[in-house]
Amino acid sequence: MAASVAAAAGRLRRAIRRSPSWRGLRALSSEAPPIQAAAVRDAFLSFFRDRHGHRLVPSASVRPRGDPSLLFVNAGMNQFKPIFLGTVDPRSEMAGFRRVANSQKCVRAGGRHSDLEDVGRDLSHHTFFEMLGNWAFGGEYFKEEACSMAWELLTQVYGIPEDRLWVSYFGGDPKAGLGPDLESRDIWLSLGVPASRVLSFGPEENFWEMGDTGPCGPCTEIHYDLAGGAGAPQLVELWNLVFMQHNREADGSLQPLPQRHVDTGMGLERLVAVLQGRLSTYDTDLFSPLLDAIHQGCGAPPYSGRIGAADEGRTDTAYRVVADHIRTLSVCIADGVSPGMSGAPLVLRRILRRAVRFSTEVLRAPPGFLGSLVPVVVETLGDAYPELRRSSAQIASLVSEDEAAFLASLQRGRRVIERTLKRLGPSDVFPAEVAWSLSLSGNLGLPLDLVELMLEEKGVPLDTAGLERLAQEEAQHRALQAEPVQEQGLRLNVHALGELQRRGVPPTDDSPKYSYSLQPGGSYISALAEFGTCEAQVLQLYTEDGTAVASIGDGQRCGLLLDKTNFYAEQGGQASDRGYLVLVGQQDVLFPVARAQVCGGFILHEVVAPERLRVGDQVQLHVDEAWRLSCMEKHTAIHLLNWALRQVLGPGTEQRGSHLNPERLRFDVATQAPLTPEQLRAVEVTVQKAVGRDEAVYMEEVALARTAHIPGLRSLDEVYPDPVRVVSVGVPVAHALDPASQAALHTSVELCCGTHLLRTGAIGDLVIIGERQLVKGITRLLAVNGEQAQQAREVGQRLAQEVEAAAARLNQGSRHVVEAHRLSKDMGRLTDAVDTATMPQWQRRELQATLKALQRRANTAVRKLEMGQAAQKTQELLQRHMEGPLIVDTVSTESLSMLVKVVRQLCTQAPGTSVLLLSPQPLGKVLCACQVAQSATPAFTAEAWALAVCSHMGGKAWGSRVVAQGTGSTADLEAALSAARAYALNQL
Repeated sequence: MAASVAAAAGRLRRAIRRSPSWRGLRALSSEAPPIQAAAVRDAFLSFFRDRHGHRLVPSASVRPRGDPSLLFVNAGMNQFKPIFLGTVDPRSEMAGFRRVANSQKCVRAGGRHSDLEDVGRDLSHHTFFEMLGNWAFGGEYFKEEACSMAWELLTQVYGIPEDRLWVSYFGGDPKAGLGPDLESRDIWLSLGVPASRVLSFGPEENFWEMGDTGPCGPCTEIHYDLAGGAGAPQLVELWNLVFMQHNREADGSLQPLPQRHVDTGMGLERLVAVLQGRLSTYDTDLFSPLLDAIHQGCGAPPYSGRIGAADEGRTDTAYRVVADHIRTLSVCIADGVSPGMSGAPLVLRRILRRAVRFSTEVLRAPPGFLGSLVPVVVETLGDAYPELRRSSAQIASLVSEDEAAFLASLQRGRRVIERTLKRLGPSDVFPAEVAWSLSLSGNLGLPLDLVELMLEEKGVPLDTAGLERLAQEEAQHRALQAEPVQEQGLRLNVHALGELQRRGVPPTDDSPKYSYSLQPGGSYISALAEFGTCEAQVLQLYTEDGTAVASIGDGQRCGLLLDKTNFYAEQGGQASDRGYLVLVGQQDVLFPVARAQVCGGFILHEVVAPERLRVGDQVQLHVDEAWRLSCMEKHTAIHLLNWALRQVLGPGTEQRGSHLNPERLRFDVATQAPLTPEQLRAVEVTVQKAVGRDEAVYMEEVALARTAHIPGLRSLDEVYPDPVRVVSVGVPVAHALDPASQAALHTSVELCCGTHLLRTGAIGDLVIIGERQLVKGITRLLAVNGEQAQQAREVGQRLAQEVEAAAARLNQGSRHVVEAHRLSKDMGRLTDAVDTATMPQWQRRELQATLKALQRRANTAVRKLEMGQAAQKTQELLQRHMEGPLIVDTVSTESLSMLVKVVRQLCTQAPGTSVLLLSPQPLGKVLCACQVAQSATPAFTAEAWALAVCSHMGGKAWGSRVVAQGTGSTADLEAALSAARAYALNQL
């Protein structure tokens, strides 16, 4: 009987780990009308509020606030991390939370926890989902109450039959010294769950950890049997109840938490599927309105829930992808995350483009289709999350704009892929360079995973090794941009320049780089139609060694000289544009442009030629729009920063250099003394005010002579062209250059050839995130803007709150050495976090000064408590060892430093005594400390004594003739003590 039960349990464990498909399994009920999803959510919240006194808190934004470790909020507990970590501000509202409940919006796409690639392939994965959860903080309640509440809600409120529920609990982890969670097991048995449906699992399944360090603990899970007695059980997890009772230390050991917490989470979508008797989450009323709208809007066959080979044409896969992704897009945009070029915005961009492709290519949806689905999402989720209703029009507009832009790129990308495939042999792989150009070149921006998927559908493998090489090269290129050095790009030598002049080739006309205007919606377009588009003729081609050639191809890198260009060539501290070009009349071959450089008035484009390119060809150039816009934002921001520094530090402040790229900007400034935190903050505030005013930026070419002797006009010590370009913020150039106006003293007016915004508001924000002295009198400032600046401020605010919370804990005082040590370690952890975080530099400097003082106080508190505890343990040991030249014993201590203090106090109070103490620690580890009396024989040294004992325990030791310490591991302390005594007696 026991053997058969064990075998059944083993099969059930495997069943749980398989995460079974919903398809083909029995529903909960087919008779009663299904409960609506909104009612399921409301019943959960009402249950905990009305029956069990929980406070209902709103869902946090899916955009993490001040937590750079997350792209998106992906669990209900994220917003409560300060409570779990003990860093909550004691003055905040959150500090008063004891028992709370909510429904949290979660996104799992990108990062460690991503379901993006699985969405559409099966019947249950989602990138956006809702997590129902209840929490108890500081021991408000623990295992018994949490399990009882969960069982009551599922069986009595939702009416799930008890015989379809199974539970699992933590079965222990001998390696970590943790026994099984028999308390949870016994609670479930007392609630009436049969022993045959209570299963134990190891740490992989039933021990939850927040990260590599921090709060953690056993968890117990409630599972639902989809089979319902028809054959072998098919279990799917419904609810996870985590009991945080340990803390994972930096050394990997587990220590008990001073306060225990309960953290539970249950996915709404899965719960609704169970309660509505559906075999898929997509068959619930959370998705059916969307699936109906998709069918009506695109005319595809109705959704039928097929997967795998049964889903011919992948129609049902496309239904699921579009339905899931439009929910994610709507929720994210409402919470302030818009499709972009890095981090969470880049992930959202991938999601939108994935949805566009499935809707247009598989479902044959008309243009603008995705935006038309937003009202359906709002109708489904708007009551629970009102921000969706408030942002409905903005969401639809943004989705439609990005959809339209991507459709053009998708069509071009498809043509490029088709043309490339025609040139491949049966066993050839798709060239990595072509895939990379589709992914990163200009407005095309096809996500690499989308390119791979398009090739997978055609049965063509991609050169993944080549992609990895290109990714490494891109990473190296970005690393160089972070701290710019002169890159070895293609250049025209003196002989090539002389030949061009001899032939009478005029300098490159690069005026089209300035041909753009600002549209009412905030986007930039050129005079030709699309931002960054220009037609030109190939005048000359150069190989990598500088040789002039008439044509080039076969994937070669070359220098390209055109009669005109809209590419900005690197100069004035602004990074070069990048993008691609195509032959006029042949849109299905991309020639990636990596950079452009100025060489004697000529603009040389560094190009990769996948096919033949000839002198005389007509080409169309496309600048990478996002890249250029980011550079424009930062260049205008540098001008405001330069002006703000003069406003704060005085008119004698001089620029000594700058550099910007899409990632960040740096600015070198001559100062009489290092900037103080107050000055750094004042500079930021000054820039913020100019950005907030959304002032117009005026640019005009004027005679160089007109710029002479204008008070306040900023220029560098370099040769300027004549005419020269003047950039003025808030004041027309003509007025700014009027000597009588004095306007240049009160706003930013500079000589500059760079590309700039037309209004300052698009900068968004500016944060100085770093500073260092290059040489005496010159300071280098690093800064970011826009979304990066907002994230930096949030990180700074979070760290400031953690420092305040740590100071409050220090003020309360510690009664125990363990608590004091933890507080001292927290100060060290906070110091490391503040030193390395991307945050406002003024705030970093302030927090560093505060933490330095707090660390001193914390260390003093540790020493005082250790000395007091050491004195107490010393007296206890002296009472046990009244006489004799030797004390060898065990004592309970939390650290090696504490053990050394006890040894020293013993030797002080018993001068003629030699002492060795062992202190057992978790997981069999043993600490050792010893001191040899001055009267002992010269041959008897503390270092040799400790080494003999620690070697016996398989460890190591270090020290001097008088005092030594060490560590080891043993399960037989008595044997170690005997070895210690034997060695000492032999020496004495």
